[in-house]
Amino acid sequence: MRRSRSSFLGVAVGLAVGLLAGGAPGNTSAGQSHAPRQRARKASICGNPMVACKTVATFKPNDLPFRLPANSVIFDTELFYAIVLKSVPADEGDCDVFVPEAERLETQTLFPDRKVFTSRCADIENLFYTNVNPKFRIMAVYGGTTLAEAKRVLEAAKATGKFSGAYLRRMRTGFNGT
Repeated sequence: MRRSRSSFLGVAVGLAVGLLAGGAPGNTSAGQSHAPRQRARKASICGNPMVACKTVATFKPNDLPFRLPANSVIFDTELFYAIVLKSVPADEGDCDVFVPEAERLETQTLFPDRKVFTSRCADIENLFYTNVNPKFRIMAVYGGTTLAEAKRVLEAAKATGKFSGAYLRRMRTGFNGT
């Protein structure tokens, strides 16, 4: 009796160790790689319009450019802060409503080393901006990747006296070229 108990205990321990090491019998993940997945690379923003952006893409003047690898189809950027200076209500599919380019250019002169950008309707030819209500088009200035930097840009925007309602928004931009 003593021997059968120790045999039973040995089998039970062996089974437990086997399950921990190799999974349950009939495990369907056999042969699959359990190597850590690589995170999708995110593009970095070219937030200073006075510095050339090294990218394979051609961006429109109102876009916030980013470094894009060759042969990209769907790509988005790292998170960044934008200081939203103005928003214009628009129907989601109305591509005729946006902040005029002349206004963006005038605003750009106030922030020579920070890109002022505007959103447009959701269309394959336009960049998308996350964390923006699709029923509005925005004009914003690039605030950087840290909250502290963005707060300084927000203070500077409000100090102009033209954007008292300016606010911070964390977002990404990107495109879907499919």
